[in-house]
Amino acid sequence: MKKYEEEHYRWKNIREDIYPWIKESLVDHQALNGKYISDKDTPLISFVGDLMIVFVIRREGGTYEILKDNMLPPESDMEQIYHIACENLVRDVEFVISHTWYGGFGIVADGIHEASSLCFKHIWNVCAEKLGDDIAIMAPSKDMVLFVPAKDETLVEKMRAFGEEAFARSRDKISRDVFIYTKDGKELLLYGKSGY
Repeated sequence: MKKYEEEHYRWKNIREDIYPWIKESLVDHQALNGKYISDKDTPLISFVGDLMIVFVIRREGGTYEILKDNMLPPESDMEQIYHIACENLVRDVEFVISHTWYGGFGIVADGIHEASSLCFKHIWNVCAEKLGDDIAIMAPSKDMVLFVPAKDETLVEKMRAFGEEAFARSRDKISRDVFIYTKDGKELLLYGKSGY
C-alpha cells in the first residue's frame, strides 16, 4: 500500500487541513516531522528571494506534519494544492494588523501562521492603499511579520533592527531579508532588487 492510500493520508481526509508555511531553511520545530526537511522528498514551491513554501497537515491536538511527496497521489497539481492550502488558511486563521513600539506595523494571527500572511496579496494591497506607499516587510520568524511604509527610511531601519533581534531570538527563524510589496505592481520583491 502506498502512503497516500493509507486512511491517515487520503487526500479526501487531509484536503481541508493543509496549510502553506513560509520557510527559508528547511527545518521546523513545531511540526512533528520538521526537524530535518529534505527537498528530495518534500513538495516545495519557490516563493520570493530564498523563501519557499512547504505544506503542512494540521493534526489533532494542534500538531502539524510536513506534507511529503509520498503522501500525495501521483496526479497531484502543486498549484492547486497551494490554492487549497491558502483557502484553508483564510477560512481558519484570522490575521489582524497591530502597531509596533517603533512606529511600524505587524501581522498578528495564531502564533503559528503569521509568516504565511506573505501568501495573501489582498492583505498587502489593503495595507499599501491605506499607507499610500509601497511596503517594506520582514518575516524574521514563523510567528512575526513586520511592515512599514517603504519610503520612510528611518522606519525601515528601525524595523530591520527589530527584525534582526527577533530573528536571533527565534526558534523557528524565517528570514533576515527585507521585502517590498509594490503598491502599483502588486508584487512582493526582494528589497535590493526592487529599486530601493
